[in-house]
Amino acid sequence: MSPDLVSLSHQLLDAAEGKARFMVALAGPPGAGKSYRSALLCEAINQLRPGQAAVVPMDGYHFDNAVLGDEQLPVKGAPHTFDVEGLHHDLMRIRRADKPVAVPVFDRPLDLARAGGRLITPAHRIVIVEGNYLLLNQDPWRSLHVLFDWTLMIDVDDAVLVERLVNRWLCMGQDHSGALERTHQKDMLNAALVKTSSVPPDQRWR
Repeated sequence: MSPDLVSLSHQLLDAAEGKARFMVALAGPPGAGKSYRSALLCEAINQLRPGQAAVVPMDGYHFDNAVLGDEQLPVKGAPHTFDVEGLHHDLMRIRRADKPVAVPVFDRPLDLARAGGRLITPAHRIVIVEGNYLLLNQDPWRSLHVLFDWTLMIDVDDAVLVERLVNRWLCMGQDHSGALERTHQKDMLNAALVKTSSVPPDQRWR
């Protein structure tokens, strides 16, 4: 993992010095390990400065299956299946750092977002926002870019992504052919978009 967690934690703490709120975008393709790494990074920062870091997951802003309907449900996870305006609104409130903000959290086994699943308080000076499309160079995602003080992109080879994504679908009850289809006909298409159509990050994380 390059940079290592300790170095990155110190780097972000130094950059956030004196700021009431410092917002970090942690982007990457499906299967890159964004949730896992954001949790590790948050924990590492909190070990150095207890209670100062928190994570906001972009996946909490998935449109519900009932909203997507039968026509859009097969492509759930594509950029247009997220409530970007809702995410933008909440990030603006978080950036003000003047009161607690409740954010939704996606429950992958249930395939739905839980409203108010996490609370970001003014004590959380460093807020790590993680998600596929945070750096996407397309509207309406571009509107998010000015809200971030620092941007990270996780770099993972496609072969590793495929292996992880197939295993994810298998663990969610798909048979092997179904896991392969969803990986290649949905997830890897979104991965290609993230890799080719995102603005350059401040830093890459391998």
